[in-house]
Amino acid sequence: MENTKKIAVFFPGIGYTCDKPLLYYSAKLAMEKGFEIVRVPYGNFPPNVKGDAEKMYQCFVSAKEQAEEILRDVEWDRYGEIVFFSKSVGTTVAMAYAAEHGLAAKQVLFTPLEETFRFPAITGCAIAFHGSGDPWAGTEEIVRLCEEKQIPLFVTPKANHSLERGIVRKDIKTVQRVMKAVDEFL
Repeated sequence: MENTKKIAVFFPGIGYTCDKPLLYYSAKLAMEKGFEIVRVPYGNFPPNVKGDAEKMYQCFVSAKEQAEEILRDVEWDRYGEIVFFSKSVGTTVAMAYAAEHGLAAKQVLFTPLEETFRFPAITGCAIAFHGSGDPWAGTEEIVRLCEEKQIPLFVTPKANHSLERGIVRKDIKTVQRVMKAVDEFL
């Protein structure tokens, strides 16, 4: 008998928790589609991380260790479908976790970092979203890396690291567009 159970795991960013729009509405979509939801609420990161490569690496290591602990009892072989939703540093953690555990997890990458692409992605099993005004990751490099890994990339012009432009109506439309793409991906 084929396993039809589905699980969606949420890896937040440093300051972008699972209660923020991209992850919150993604969880709602996944629930509607019958996914069991698991959130990885890691934290305790050092202050002033942006622009400090050493602190960013410390955040990755800490988040990865916390994810290992939080997910240690998940029996991955019980699930016929696994999807990882991640934001910022969480994209790196999610890709590393899937690679190290040999999981064929689909990946929804919200504002991935350049480091995210050091880990293998399964062709056709990932989608990425980036804002061209993102100060954490250069657009040209994210575009190049997504093309290299054959990951469809949705770029929101002038949007920041939260895919926001600071104009509420436009930001709501961005979330709506992103959720439509996520819904289709699922």
